[in-house]
Amino acid sequence: MTTPPAAAPDAFELTAPASWRSVDFIADLHLQASEPAVAHAWQHYLLATPADAVFILGDLFEVWVGDDAASQPESFEAHGGEVLHAAASRTAVHFMRGNRDFLVGPAFLSHCHVHDLPDPTVLGFAGQRWLLSHGDALCLDDTAYQQFRQLVRGPDWQAQFLARPLAERTELAARMREHSEEHKHADGYVLAEVDAPAAIRWLHASQASTLIHGHTHRPADHVLDAAATPPLRRVVLSDWHAGATGLRAEVLRLHADGSLQRLSPAEASA
Repeated sequence: MTTPPAAAPDAFELTAPASWRSVDFIADLHLQASEPAVAHAWQHYLLATPADAVFILGDLFEVWVGDDAASQPESFEAHGGEVLHAAASRTAVHFMRGNRDFLVGPAFLSHCHVHDLPDPTVLGFAGQRWLLSHGDALCLDDTAYQQFRQLVRGPDWQAQFLARPLAERTELAARMREHSEEHKHADGYVLAEVDAPAAIRWLHASQASTLIHGHTHRPADHVLDAAATPPLRRVVLSDWHAGATGLRAEVLRLHADGSLQRLSPAEASA
C-alpha cells in the first residue's frame, strides 16, 4: 500500500558566496573501521578536492552512537573528526545527518569547524535553486522505517539513548545493525525508493527544479516532470561501499555554469 505524499517541510536557505566556482556532493560513505579502503579514499579526496565547498548529504558514518565516541583516544570517530577538521581549514564543509549518523551533534560539528546542514536545504548557486536532502524522509513506502525514523529523531528517545553508557550504546547499535542486515537478506525485501509525487511536492514548495539526494544507493538521474519549466528532476548520489561495482564511490560536482559531473574520488581530487 502506497503512503500518500507527505507535506513538504520548510527548507533551510543557503546562498553560495559569489566567489564559489564549484561544489561537491557526497553521501552514503558508511565509514567504519572494518572498511579502511573507503576511509582512506575519503580522506585523500576530502583533503585534496579543489571544490569551494563539500556537501556531505548523510550517512558519512555507518553508525554514530554519540559525540563522546569521538573523544576516545585513537578511536575511529576521533580520526574522522580530525580529517573533517583538516578539510574544513581549506574548504567549506557542510554536513547533513542521515539515517545512520543522525546522532551526530552540533558540538562535534562545531569542534570540526563543519557547518550543520538541515534536511532539507535549498542551495542557491549557479543562478539556480538546488534542493538537498539525505532522501530517507521521501521513501514513503517503507512505512516501518518511517515510524522508526519518527521515533529516533524525537528529543525524548535521543536523550534516553545518549544517557546510556557509551559501551552499552555501542552494543545496542551493533545489534540494530545486525537486525537491519538480516532484514535486507529476508525473502521479499525490496530496497526503498523515493516517492516521486512527494519529491515533486518538495520541489514545488522550495521553488527548485533539481533534487539532489542519497540514501537509496541507486545512483542515477531521473526526470520527474518533463513538462515543467524547467523540467523537474532528481539526481541520486552513489554510495561508497568497498567492492561495489558500476556507478559507485562517486563525487557529484556542480559547476558555476550549472552543469553536473560525476567523478571518481581520484578524479575529483586531481
